[in-house]
Amino acid sequence: MSPSTIHSLEDLRARTAVVYDGFCPFCTNYVRLQRFRTTIGPVDLIDAREHPVLARALTAAGYDLDDGMVFSWQGELYHGDDSLNRIALLSSKSGVANRIMAMMFSSPAVCRVAYPFLRMGRNAALAMLRRPKLNSSA
Repeated sequence: MSPSTIHSLEDLRARTAVVYDGFCPFCTNYVRLQRFRTTIGPVDLIDAREHPVLARALTAAGYDLDDGMVFSWQGELYHGDDSLNRIALLSSKSGVANRIMAMMFSSPAVCRVAYPFLRMGRNAALAMLRRPKLNSSA
């Protein structure tokens, strides 16, 4: 199943995937930098703007993609700071960037404190780039 065939939450739960905002430069770079494919296998990187049906399904289920990315793994959906934490725990520790992110975000408490600031940075970047938030363009 390719990302283009993931339209529902059931489809998403059946895959290992990250749904993120492709307009956000921080989100895009973060998901591309993570080396969790070497530790958990294939991971679909899904730009929510290219998959509006899935984005609407996530929003309807209470996963606001303007508040955070969604990580699907082993049938569970992790959102926002929980997704950041889970990805950090599962990512390879090879490479300087991955080691730093693993150190910073392997603690759920650190993720809960840091995530609002990361989200503010995302919102500021979108505003400076004159890009709309997901839910204002969906």
